[in-house]
Amino acid sequence: MGLVRLKIRELAERRGWTIKEVADRSGVNYSTLKTYARSSGIAMIDATALIKLARVFEVAIEELIEVVEE
Repeated sequence: MGLVRLKIRELAERRGWTIKEVADRSGVNYSTLKTYARSSGIAMIDATALIKLARVFEVAIEELIEVVEE
């Protein structure tokens, strides 16, 4: 199983948003979002959260995810 990293910080910074603002805009729990944003590689991600984040950033899911280990 591979590990992925979510590009939450980069996408938020482009818009001038904090992680808290991303949580408020997306509806993804703030503590979950902090965990995703800080992690250098995670194995399991909530699919609903991915969809919400892709929508709030107006990007495809593929643009939100970076594979760090396969």
